[in-house]
Amino acid sequence: MDKKEIKELIKKGESKEIEFKESLSSIEEVGESVSAFSNGSGGILLIGVSDFGEIKGVEIGKKTLENLANFIKQNTDNHVYPAIKIEKSEGKNIIVVEVSKPDEKPVFFKGDAYKRIGKSNHKLSASEIRKLAKESTKSYWDEQVCKEAALKDIDKKKVEWFLKKAKEERGLNAESKIPIKESLERLELMKNGKLTNASILLFGKAPQRFFLQAEARCARFKGTAPIEFIDMKVFGGDIIEQRENIIEFIKEHINLHAKIVGTERVEEWEYSIEAIREAVTNAICHRDYEIASNVQVRIFDDRIEIWGCGPLPKPLTIDDLKKKHDSILRNPLIGKCFFLIKYIEQWGTGTNRMIIECLEHKFPEPAFELITENLVVTFRKYKITEEIIKLLNERQKRAIEYLLAHKKITNREYRKINPGITDRTVLNDFNEMINKGIIIAKGEKKYRCYLLR
Repeated sequence: MDKKEIKELIKKGESKEIEFKESLSSIEEVGESVSAFSNGSGGILLIGVSDFGEIKGVEIGKKTLENLANFIKQNTDNHVYPAIKIEKSEGKNIIVVEVSKPDEKPVFFKGDAYKRIGKSNHKLSASEIRKLAKESTKSYWDEQVCKEAALKDIDKKKVEWFLKKAKEERGLNAESKIPIKESLERLELMKNGKLTNASILLFGKAPQRFFLQAEARCARFKGTAPIEFIDMKVFGGDIIEQRENIIEFIKEHINLHAKIVGTERVEEWEYSIEAIREAVTNAICHRDYEIASNVQVRIFDDRIEIWGCGPLPKPLTIDDLKKKHDSILRNPLIGKCFFLIKYIEQWGTGTNRMIIECLEHKFPEPAFELITENLVVTFRKYKITEEIIKLLNERQKRAIEYLLAHKKITNREYRKINPGITDRTVLNDFNEMINKGIIIAKGEKKYRCYLLR
């Protein structure tokens, strides 16, 4: 682009494909424009030109262009690498940023996606994002063809079981004895006569032959830190089997309590199994299968962590998971099949059900967080959180550590880990933790001890 072309662009004024920015102080708006151009047919930003087409120019330092390119790359998803160069007009520097149309849409800037309407940028709604993603030339990973796979790699019995289950749960109109190819075509698990990635993950005889990363790792650790293993298993096979194997592993390593309700003996797990099952299902169904890592379940003395693979699908945030939100599937074919056998509901209610299940059965609310770009759901056995711990004094914090290691604590043991304190201080500390709902007292007088609630 030469001086003449730049003058012609400036003369045309701002439009759907052209944006003026007076200086780099508007760098956030530059990022929004890059997103908007990317989600359209591309466009050009001229930095150093006012909204009215007046050439102001910009100061160019040693790393100005490099810093601008890095800013755009680091804050866009999918990453955008525009062509950036400096041109002179009227003796002043103008930065020209050319944004081409990407292969995959939408393109987000700092978590939001934009579109160009006239000569301004507008934030895309959730429905517009879904529509744009659907129209993108790149298909979902689970819809892509598994090039090396053939019908001989599909387990017929698994398909028959699935069709029978789907008929029972959702009234699917398909006979379990029809040919495998016809069954998979009805389920939309074949593309142009070839098997999709989803078909192998769901019904493959040996899915890990095609996708090494499609495994689940489960571990029971000693204590409350991921250091020493008590037990560890890696589950391969299809993702329906994995779901059941993970749940069974968890049950093997948590306690089942019995209590009398009225005249009946009732057994209860120390965690909400239904909430955990929901979290495991979500981790398998919504994981990013292009990432070379595994779904993980980590069981500790005080909690269970379920690690998915990859962040939340855009535009969902952690805060959205605790309220009503749209169902945004990263793997729509897997999601559809899980829906047919009633593993998920496809209404964006999975995380809400986890919370409700835990609270209804008097368990602490599950925590949702992003750790190293992975969604982690944590179920705690006891009603203690980092926020509560911060409100405790040092003596009480030592007591919590003792309780996590030994399950119970007495007045004598409390004084032992906190030497030099009076009986009144011991009693006040325990009462404060009881009032905060952290511990409960059990037994009378000299036989009294305290347990985590």
